[in-house]
Amino acid sequence: MTEPFPFPRDCPYDPPPKLARLQRDAPISRVRIWDGSTPWLLTRYDDVRAVLADRRFSVDPTRPGYPARGPAGRARRRGAGSFISMGAPEHTRLRRMLITEFTPRRIAALRPAVERTAAELLDRLTGGSGPADLVGAYALPLASTVIADLLGVPYDDHEFFEERARVMVDDSASGEANRAATADLARYLGGLLQRRRAHPADDLLGRLSAQQVEPGKLDRAGAVSMAVLLLVAGHETTANQIALSVAFLLRNPGHAETFRQPDGPPATAVDELLRLLTITHTGRRRVATADVPVGGVTVRAGEGVIAAADIANRDSGRFPGPADLGRTPNHHLAFGHGEHLCLGHHLARLELETALTALLRRLPALRLAAAEEDLPFRHAHPIYGIDRLPVTWN
Repeated sequence: MTEPFPFPRDCPYDPPPKLARLQRDAPISRVRIWDGSTPWLLTRYDDVRAVLADRRFSVDPTRPGYPARGPAGRARRRGAGSFISMGAPEHTRLRRMLITEFTPRRIAALRPAVERTAAELLDRLTGGSGPADLVGAYALPLASTVIADLLGVPYDDHEFFEERARVMVDDSASGEANRAATADLARYLGGLLQRRRAHPADDLLGRLSAQQVEPGKLDRAGAVSMAVLLLVAGHETTANQIALSVAFLLRNPGHAETFRQPDGPPATAVDELLRLLTITHTGRRRVATADVPVGGVTVRAGEGVIAAADIANRDSGRFPGPADLGRTPNHHLAFGHGEHLCLGHHLARLELETALTALLRRLPALRLAAAEEDLPFRHAHPIYGIDRLPVTWN
């Protein structure tokens, strides 16, 4: 009998034990999801990586057999028209319009601004006596400021776009609420894009308007869809990764010291945290468009697949030993793999490294101001993390 997925965790920093048992005993197996369908669950690193790189596994949620996370997730993916739900060649064409915005060189140029934002937020945080919520006072405003500045969205509007984004990524929200939040954000960003025609600006929205929309390479609806995706994904995921990483490091003070080194943490440290704390914890979803052999099993055309990157990132055959912030190489799957690799992975790494280094150096006595078992981890949310993180530092 197939078991209901997703599975519960025992430890908030580790994938569910059931995933580890399946990886050992039945790395490709059927599970039952919310609508009664039974997609394949892949838990082994090599199998997950192979499927994510194989174009015969589609990301299109409108295809029969696609294992949507829930009713809201299905409605969201169908209604958004986002290029992340498309395959080649259209996905490739649209992705290329943005790729130069996220090159290592361009992202490295953002470092001073990200460091300045972190310092300003810490000034504000330490202006009080504590305790404080590190999500609301640091992780979320840092991530929101960075993506807003990159796009050219006024940060003064952050409450508006953060609230809509929360609804858009919440699988428990109704379809009506989801559609309303998406429409609000699309109207808002559409207005900013329209403004760029009369008042060009050297920001991502300005360049998207001048280089893609005006020459007729991209219609306005497509540009708005891109902007919505970048704004929502650009702060929701990063804010939760920062907060979860802080909680993990406070539980593991030896690892926290890595970020207090005079020369800064090694580049490997951030990738190890990303590997250990994979926040896409309900799996990357695909549907087969042909019969494909995977790890000794044939996945038939029309069958859904859930590629569990969180447990694949704990595969001892690929990542032996305990947590190691100096691990190299570290070809984890936290950002996906293949043509749908997260476009903003360089930016996310920069933000995570900057946020953790600035925080842990500035506040050497940082500690939780609540019992760990009382922390509101996002177990039922498609983006794992923590809603609030009470800390003190005096």
